[in-house]
Formats: sequence, C-alpha cells, structure tokens
Amino acid sequence: MRYELWLGIRYLFAKRREQFISIIAALSIGGVALGVAALIVVLSVMSGFDHDMTEKLISINAHVIVDAPQGLERSEDVMRELSAMDHVVGVSPFVTGQAILQLPSKAFFGVLVRGIDVARDARVSQLANYLVIGHLPATNEEAVIGTELSAALQVGPGDHVKLISPADGKLHELTLSGIFRSGMYEYDISLVGVTLARAQAVYGLKNAVSGVGVKLDAVERSPDMQRLIERQLGPAYTVKTWMELNPALFGALRVEKVVMFVILALIIVVAALNIVSMLIMIVMEKTKDIGILRTLGASSGSVALLFLSQGCIIGFTGICLGLAGGVALAQHLNAVVAWIERTFHVALFPPTVYYLDHIPTQINGPDVVRVALAAFLLAMLAGTYAAIRAARLSPVDALRYE
Repeated sequence: MRYELWLGIRYLFAKRREQFISIIAALSIGGVALGVAALIVVLSVMSGFDHDMTEKLISINAHVIVDAPQGLERSEDVMRELSAMDHVVGVSPFVTGQAILQLPSKAFFGVLVRGIDVARDARVSQLANYLVIGHLPATNEEAVIGTELSAALQVGPGDHVKLISPADGKLHELTLSGIFRSGMYEYDISLVGVTLARAQAVYGLKNAVSGVGVKLDAVERSPDMQRLIERQLGPAYTVKTWMELNPALFGALRVEKVVMFVILALIIVVAALNIVSMLIMIVMEKTKDIGILRTLGASSGSVALLFLSQGCIIGFTGICLGLAGGVALAQHLNAVVAWIERTFHVALFPPTVYYLDHIPTQINGPDVVRVALAAFLLAMLAGTYAAIRAARLSPVDALRYE
C-alpha cells in the first residue's frame, strides 16, 4: 500500500484528537450512500414502469395497427398481404370505439368497446390469457369486461348490460361471459370486449372494420415493419406502431426519468460539499504534517494524492454501501410499500393515477454504472480542491509557526 493511501485512511478515521473529522467523514459516506441508493431505486422504478407498461400495452394491443380514415372495407385482402410478409406472425381485424354502457339500475358508464375476431385475436393479443373467470364472447350476445369495471358496476358473469350505439342510439343487450384482469387499470376499468359482428352493428360499419392488428416476431421490429407495410399497402392506409398509440405516456416517463436523476443527484452534490469542507479542515489541521512530509522529500504530487485519495475513499465506500442498499431495496420495494400502506393506511401508488396494480422495478446495468460513475466523479472533484491547496503549501510556510 502506498504511504499516501495509508496516511489518508489514518487522517479520515483518527481515534482521538480528530474524532470530529471522523464523524464528518462518516456523514459524507452516508450522504453518498443515500444519494446512490435513492437514484438506483428511483431509476429502477422508472425503468420498471416503462417495461411493464410496454409489456401490457403490447399484450392487449397489436405491435402494428393498419387502418384507413373511413374504415377497412377490404380487410381480408389486407390481412392476406400482411400475413405474407416476413416477421409477421399473426393478424386480426378489430372494431373499436367509445360507447355508453347502461345497467339494469339505469346507471350509465362510458366505456371503450373492442370488437374482436375470437378465432384470430389470440394471434395478436393475450386477452384470453387474462381471463380470471368465464370465457371470451362466443356469440354476438356476449361480452367481457375488466375486473375494475366489474367491481365498480357490481356485475359479473351472467349479468345483463346494454350498450347504447353512438351511430343510431339503439340498445344492444349483452350478457357478461367473462371477467379479465390485465393489470393495467386503464383497460380493466373501461374496456368491453364483444364479437366483431356485434361491434360492427353497434357502430354501423356493416362489413367494414376499424383496422387490422399485426403481431411481429420481435416488438423491436415495429418501426422498420411500419415503413415496409406503408410501402406495401400504399398511401390509402394509415400504419401506426404501438408506441405511436401512446406517445404522451412514454414521453412523460422518459422526461420524468431524466428529471428524477437530476434532482436526486443533488443529494450526492450535498455530500460532495461535505467532503470539500472536511478535507479543507484536514489540510488546516495537518499543515505541520504536510511541511514535515515536504521536508523529508515528498513531492507536491504525493501530497495532492494523499488528500485526493481521501475523497476517493469516501466516494468508493459510499458508492458500495449505496449500491448494496439500493439494489436490495429495489428488489423488495413492493413488500416495503405494502408494509407502509398497511401500517399508515395510505396509498402511495394508487392505481387510478399510475394505471398499474403493483410497483414494477427493473434494475438496469447501464443505469447502475452511470450512477456509480457520477457519484465517484463528484467525490474526486470534491477532493481536488483540498489536494491542490495542500500541494501548494511550501515546507517553509507550513513549519513557520510550528
């Protein structure tokens, strides 16, 4: 071990006279650890939200949507063309739109109606896998709804509801055949699944459909396939990816992730300022020692390294503690939040706001590396000022008043 590193450790964790400096060093380590842990947890939650929403959106929706301004009249021809393309693993027609749901109690509820081809829908959607009871609509008189909507309306399989057509105001009586739970509040509270023929009747589309959903062998191909499909079908059709259906949502998540990184990084900045003040105190306290070292032949670079190493030690120790604590907390965050909610009777993440029924976390290696590097860089910068100041002390000035 180089003597600069050995002396740096001795100066940081002195046992007698400089105990106050040791306390500041411990607080600085704690500040760095807290900032690193907070950043890892928050970035893990933001990445988890992004990943979870992506998975749920592409499990309910197709990867690519093909539609036309006035609806698709030639849906079968379009589906044959799409099925023949590389990387396409499934296609299915659909009808979608807003409607009013009327209950036996004469109450009304706004819903999103989706008409599906039950035989083909499994190729592009996992709606059938989300059923908790019952089955998908097998006849034009049946419908499925989400668990949240079922609880809000206090209805279940076998109960009757009526859809009011926005096209002609007619009532369409339906029997609930099943309840699904996607885990995404927006769908569980508003989506009503019916047969394709029933949806066409509700919206007066006759033989037309709203669009065709396309599932790919890899969701990452969506932008490339969008351009290929546009060239294949021509300008008469509109082609959108699943990302374009929710641009505001994912844009907000990206902005929030950057903003939270900047805000929580201020915790590490405060810890770095503590490191600066502590090292300046050590330089003032050890002025005599610096003069003796310089007299014995230590170079100004060695003196600078002595104090720079102290900032690095604090940063490295705080980063290690923060990484361990942050990763552990991120992995058990749902259990911690559940305990807080039970103990204090508060809802930290209400599903009506965040659209999810749990707190997803995803620890990304690049995020962890960026946090660790940022913290270590701030710790090094904090030690640089004190190191330069100590290196500029001449032996004569350091020993003049000793």
